[in-house]
Amino acid sequence: MWSDQTEGWARRFFDNGKQALKWQRLKPYEKFAKMIEKHWEGIAAYSKPENKVSLGFVEELNNKIRVIQRRAYGLRDE
Repeated sequence: MWSDQTEGWARRFFDNGKQALKWQRLKPYEKFAKMIEKHWEGIAAYSKPENKVSLGFVEELNNKIRVIQRRAYGLRDE
């Protein structure tokens, strides 16, 4: 579902999975399906290309934070 390019394909994937497990009447799965339905707008927004963030940017930011922390080790806050 997370790798689908459009909202329609992601929705179809979720609906097919929900139909496949519906007959088992599993309470945790029913709770999970309700949660997905409740948050569907956010999930659908993730599948839009303009909302994608490159992982390179995120990794670079994390690395910069670690460098700053390492350089500040031992400094006192006055």
